[in-house]
Amino acid sequence: MLIRICLFVAIVGALAAGALSFTQVRGKINTLIQQRDSYHGERDQVQGQLNTTKKDLAKTQDTLKQTQQDLDTAKKDRDTAVATAAAQQKRADDLSDKLTKAAADRDVAQGKLAAYTDTGLTAKQVTELGRSLKNAQNAIDAMNEEKLLMSRTIDRLNNELAKFVGTNYIVKLPADLKGRILVVDPKWDFVVLNIGDDQGVKEDGELLVSRDGKLVAKVIVRSIQKDRSIANILPGWKLGQVIEGDEVSPAHPAS
Repeated sequence: MLIRICLFVAIVGALAAGALSFTQVRGKINTLIQQRDSYHGERDQVQGQLNTTKKDLAKTQDTLKQTQQDLDTAKKDRDTAVATAAAQQKRADDLSDKLTKAAADRDVAQGKLAAYTDTGLTAKQVTELGRSLKNAQNAIDAMNEEKLLMSRTIDRLNNELAKFVGTNYIVKLPADLKGRILVVDPKWDFVVLNIGDDQGVKEDGELLVSRDGKLVAKVIVRSIQKDRSIANILPGWKLGQVIEGDEVSPAHPAS
């Protein structure tokens, strides 16, 4: 009987010890499971961050590539503008030399005409000298006109060159330039002016719009014709409603 009791007690003790061990092992297993789940979560988070970083890097590389392409294009445009400006300047210098020579030829012709008149030349000879003098004067007038056009072209190219090289440039217009607005498009905020290339208007030149001595807006010239030009109303400078007949004057007059 005692043996049975001892055996029973031993069995009960073993079961209790097994239950205790199982409880401890189960706790460790649960801890390991939690650690595993936490590791998987952290790994997924890191993987997500890595994927985002890869996408951002790819996007940055594309932006850098596009920026480099834009820079290359700007450099080419700048080089073209520099070369064109140099060619126009050389042509203007050549024209100035021709103008000087033509003026000298005219003076010589005038001197000869006066000398021959005093010496009693025939009417035919005087007429021929007069024709030569007139032709020389016509050539001088044509060269002066071409020189003026060349000067305007050089100014325009210098303005374009200033854009490409990134300098802070201001397009100055003739101080006595005056004009009026012919047409207003309120939808697209552009106006048509009654002044153009003949009056000295330049592309990107800024004009103040006024009415009865009060500032209404500021516009910037975008397109030029012989005696007309088209300008856009500058954002932030529309102080009132621009209407036909408003006066315009240079915002940056040349000294």
